Amino acid sequence: MDYLNKVRLPAGFTFTEFSSGHYEKVEDFWNRNGLGGKHRGDNLGIFEDTISGGGHLILLWSPEGELAGTSWLTNDRRRTYLHHFGIDKPFRGLGLSKVLLAESLKLAAADGYQIKIEVHRENAVALHLYSMAGFTPLGEYDVYMIRNPEMLE
Repeated sequence: MDYLNKVRLPAGFTFTEFSSGHYEKVEDFWNRNGLGGKHRGDNLGIFEDTISGGGHLILLWSPEGELAGTSWLTNDRRRTYLHHFGIDKPFRGLGLSKVLLAESLKLAAADGYQIKIEVHRENAVALHLYSMAGFTPLGEYDVYMIRNPEMLE
């Protein structure tokens, strides 16, 4: 994919895979940036389960060691789901989302599944980023969910 070859990680920035020692920083990052957190059912056990099941939680670090971005890829052995993708506010506008997306797509390609992402209709910046990378709308589907599993009882 041509998109993957056009981006470069800026000097001093690094990627790591999630480990349990990162949990508090990731939780804080997601809460600060509206990406998730305990209130949405995210917790250390879920991270570890999805990673041991072939998923990835990519962390993007600034030269100063600050968590600058995250990308969580999970799969159901049919398709990869890209979610909790974001760049921290102080690091936006530096092209880091392109680099993080390229890294995410490389991992997804290596896993060999289709890839799917859900994007808010009004998030023009994200829609532009994903369309540049080759994502296309999945028809006229709306997404529905039950967040509280106790409702199923």
